[in-house]
Amino acid sequence: RFFDMICHSGQCGAEDDFELQMTPEAFEARTQQVAAAISALQADVVLLQEVENQYGLDVLAGRLDGQFSVRVIGETNFPASLDVAILARGTLRETRVHRATTDLELPDGSVTKFSRELLELHLEVDGAEVVVFNAHFKSKSSDDPERRLAEAKATREIVLATATERPEALVVLGGDLNDTPSSEPLGALEGDGGLYRLASTLPAGQDWTYLWGGGSQALDHLYLATEASGSAVEDGVLIVRDETGTWGGSDHAALRAQLRLP
Repeated sequence: RFFDMICHSGQCGAEDDFELQMTPEAFEARTQQVAAAISALQADVVLLQEVENQYGLDVLAGRLDGQFSVRVIGETNFPASLDVAILARGTLRETRVHRATTDLELPDGSVTKFSRELLELHLEVDGAEVVVFNAHFKSKSSDDPERRLAEAKATREIVLATATERPEALVVLGGDLNDTPSSEPLGALEGDGGLYRLASTLPAGQDWTYLWGGGSQALDHLYLATEASGSAVEDGVLIVRDETGTWGGSDHAALRAQLRLP
């Protein structure tokens, strides 16, 4: 919930209003908190959830001492929207977005869209091609599992199509998918192969990224497209948590993976 100092929705005063209007002091403190958490990950590419706008992303990147030359948000253009964003080293070669052009069919025959942008960046990192997708599927708050299932099915098609188009690239999908490995949406995403869940190598019960109702759940995931290039580093997956089970002031932990470039 990385909001800026302007009330874009016009509803920021009541306790139950969705948007937070930050004071300059609170915004700076929050920015420094998130920046410190990102820096500690020592990552070349960072997938962020719930960033309000490009302004906030640019300020955040500015607190990271030039670590990331690429800073792109998947803006849905709603007032106070909380969107996916990517920070990365290297050079940005292409940006693709999929929300406007992808219709998701529901079981009743109606059509919907991705809850947030499915953001796709084509990067050059250390001379290799890297394609990164950032997704944030429908939340379980006011749950709509059929929409999340439709998001998963469409995401699988899009990611695998890019892997077929760019077989020489390292192709990775990540984000807050709001469901667990045993769920129908993640089963549809993984299908009969082609997408490998990197945290599946962790011991049972150790891959969780979210605490809810006294239990833990793995809601955040990273997938490697196995038909493209690159590979996972053995024992290179880590869930990063502090003593609260979260990271950087988020209500989620962070998921980190090491991958070999093509």
